[in-house]
Parts: sequence; structure tokens; C-alpha cells
Amino acid sequence: MGEFNLIERYFKAPARAMRPNDNVALGIGDDCALLQPTAGMQLAISSDMLVEGRHFFPDVDPFSLGHKALAVNLSDLAACGAKPLAFTLALALPKADEAWLAPFSRGLLALAAEHNCALLGGDTTQGPLNICITVFGEVPKQQALLRSGAKAGDDIYVSGTLGDARLALDAIRGNVSLPAEAFTAAKVRLETPTPRVTLGMALRGIASSAIDVSDGLFGDLGHILKQSQVGAVIDSSVAINLIAYQTINTKTNSQFTLQKQLQYVLSGGDDYELAFTAPASQRNAVQAAALASNTPVTRIGQIEAALGLRLIDHQGKPVNSSFESWDHFQ
Repeated sequence: MGEFNLIERYFKAPARAMRPNDNVALGIGDDCALLQPTAGMQLAISSDMLVEGRHFFPDVDPFSLGHKALAVNLSDLAACGAKPLAFTLALALPKADEAWLAPFSRGLLALAAEHNCALLGGDTTQGPLNICITVFGEVPKQQALLRSGAKAGDDIYVSGTLGDARLALDAIRGNVSLPAEAFTAAKVRLETPTPRVTLGMALRGIASSAIDVSDGLFGDLGHILKQSQVGAVIDSSVAINLIAYQTINTKTNSQFTLQKQLQYVLSGGDDYELAFTAPASQRNAVQAAALASNTPVTRIGQIEAALGLRLIDHQGKPVNSSFESWDHFQ
């Protein structure tokens, strides 16, 4: 199967079957696509690359991989408070394997249809498996959620749960053992994350800053602190409860010390939840946004004027920590 047959069969034809998107003036089939943002909106653009052996295992389910490839990009739009419009796909394949392409494209386009995010085009070539997506969204002018708006006294929130993806990764690598049901649930979080697009849009005008948690909470929150020129304190007794698999504890399983659980939550990575800040006066509005988007949020700390990121226990005493974020070059 040649390149253009591949595109037509697995990407162009299925993409045309999606419901109309008025922002797409011209889609797949020309040298360039034409995208028309709504009047009064700004474009939000982000790119992410997934490389076999670095971001996913060779034997990963291709349907799940198609989902995740787009989900990680939609998560960036969510962190900006942007509505998805469209995306491009650059795909390097060792070979044109129809048994792999069919489920991959289904997973990719199913999530795209869920968010009415049109596939505009891209490129395919032969080479080591590499997936690069650029996503386009729109957000009202002056309403984008940025990393630079946190202020001293703001509350710090996290959506959903953290640490489950890292827990699954450790189980896959044989570093920990899990009951089958728990492993399956954690693996779903690793392979098919949920981009919090609806929550991100609901937080416009409420959140003072936001970021998606892709490389670990401590590292990603650190980006907010740096760009906002503030510090933060995190309550470890609250943060430790963010991991979904609550039966891992020191009483029943010596694998999961409190320090290990905190490591999963604070530096695990691959969570694709939102970390955001908001003034204390907006607590009711934050909860309303969470309810409207059907997304749980947890208040885990507070922004401080003094620089640095501190971890405390339930009594307010310092907790020693050396949690680091994921680094693609280490």
C-alpha cells in the first residue's frame, strides 16, 4: 500500500465523515489547510511528539496509542482554556501495516470526533515509529489561561487523580506487583488519558494560572512558580490521596511506602490532569466549574510570596523531599 492510499483509507476518508466544523475552510487534500478562527478569538497552538521506546512500548495497543497521541495535545489546549478546532498529523512508520493502522486511526479519530477536532492534513513517511501532532484551538482574547498569573494567597488545585500512570509503568517494568483489577485500571490511565478540555474552558475568568501535568506535579507546578515569580506550599497529607489506587498503603503492602506514594503523585508524570491556581474568593466558582465539567478537583496548597516549593505534613511541619520532573534527555 502506497503513501497516498494509506492516507485516503485510514485518515482522509474517515476524517471527512466527522460532523462539519465551521472553522475549517479547507481540510485534507491541498498543499495547505485553511483554518478560520471565530471573530474575537485567538488561536492556541501546541505540538507534541511520541517516539517508540521513549514515550510508549512497541507492543502498546494501537487504538490506545492513537487516542493518547491526540489526548496529550488536547491536554495542552485544556491548560490554556482553549476549545479544540483541528490538528495535523506527521507519522513515520517502519512499514504500512494495515493491522496496525486500522486501530490506530480509529483511536485517533474517535477522540477527535468527541471534541469535534478536525484532521487537517500532515505527512507520512517510512522510518522508526514516530507520531507528531500539532493541535489548533481558540480562546477569547484576554481569557487564555497562562502560567504567569499566580498570585500570593491563591489556592492550588489539581483535577482528577495523579500517580496512576507511573504506578502502571512500574508494574509493567516489574518493579511492583498489583492485583489484576488495579493494574488494568492504572494501565488505562497510562495509555488512554482524559484531556480536561471542558474543565479548562470552564475555568476561564476563574483560574489565575494553569498547566497540564505531563512531567510530574512538582516539575510542572514549578513552571507556574517560575513564570509567576512566586512560591508555593503543598500539603502532602492531601496530595497523597490523589492516587486512585487507594489500597496501596504501608499497612498492607511494604512496596508502597508513604515516600513511594508521594513519588508517584508528585513526580510520576503522564497524568495529563490540570494543575491550576485561583484566588480564595473563587472557591465556589471553582467547584461550580468542576461540577459543570464533571471533573473532580482537589485543593492541595497555596501560593506564597516567598520563592520556592515547600512540602508540609498535616501539622504544617516540613517534609523532606527531592521530587523531580521527567526529563526527555536523562
